[in-house]
Amino acid sequence: MFVFSNAQFENIVAPFSHLKEQWMTCGNLLDLGAGDGKVTEVMARHFRNTYATEISGVMRNILTAKSYRLLDVDKWANVDEGPRYFDLISCLNLLDRCDRPITLLQQIRNKLNPDTGILVLAVVLPLHQYVESGSKYNLPEEKIQVKGRTFEEQVSDLTTSLFRPQGFQLLRWTRLPYLCEGDLDQAFYWLNDVLFVLKVSDTCDS
Repeated sequence: MFVFSNAQFENIVAPFSHLKEQWMTCGNLLDLGAGDGKVTEVMARHFRNTYATEISGVMRNILTAKSYRLLDVDKWANVDEGPRYFDLISCLNLLDRCDRPITLLQQIRNKLNPDTGILVLAVVLPLHQYVESGSKYNLPEEKIQVKGRTFEEQVSDLTTSLFRPQGFQLLRWTRLPYLCEGDLDQAFYWLNDVLFVLKVSDTCDS
């Protein structure tokens, strides 16, 4: 999986350069659904501590070999699991693949540093939810409805109807190509990814 390069991530976090020294000294990064850790590596160099979650046993072994601290996929959001707060949480192309995406956003909000924490979230548009494991017929328990005909309209709708009610404020967003592993018909697939940078807002609209 390729989401962003070192240079692109540097640009993504450029507005938060005043936090970089703190990140390197005592910062905590959490990469949800980290996979083989290649994208994690891009972010990890900016933080003192790197944590990750991953369902696949094979991928968990790879992450462990890279010295990342693994958290249980069902317990990472608990107050006593890992650090109390994370300075940056990444949720890259996971929202449309999990059973309860709204609950996931609520958990992220509770574990993100309320003052300076940043959520970096990527999702493919148009959005098609597909739960790979643990769900009947691959359907999610919590459905996300995205309105809008154009890419930009869908980005706006996600911001106002999903992120804002769950207590997040949009800081910036960008469009990126998402290269993912293909199948027997095609080696790789090129998809349209939108990458959001969000922070905890003072209140939730819901």
